[in-house]
Amino acid sequence: MAKVHVKRGDTVVVISGKDKGKKGEVLKVIPKSNRVIVKGANMVTKHVKPNVANRQGGIVHQEAPMHASNVMLYCTKCNKATRIAHKILEDGSKVRVCKKCNETF
Repeated sequence: MAKVHVKRGDTVVVISGKDKGKKGEVLKVIPKSNRVIVKGANMVTKHVKPNVANRQGGIVHQEAPMHASNVMLYCTKCNKATRIAHKILEDGSKVRVCKKCNETF
């Protein structure tokens, strides 16, 4: 299983594909297939049959998974997409750090 560089709740920027440049929050990480679901990006239409939960049925727009290599972490301090470094603090905890401005995530 591949290790994914982003976590649920992170703000990311899509760097390739039809939604290039969009910012959004990571809703779900699927490490088995190395994919992530980003809020508002990679929207697809799904035809849903009427059921107990959805009496009306019809066409639903929802986010589809995209490969994790198509997103980069977004740093709010320098307002750019950035790579991350790992830093070990004095108390022994490991944190993720922006490569450009050393801001912790």
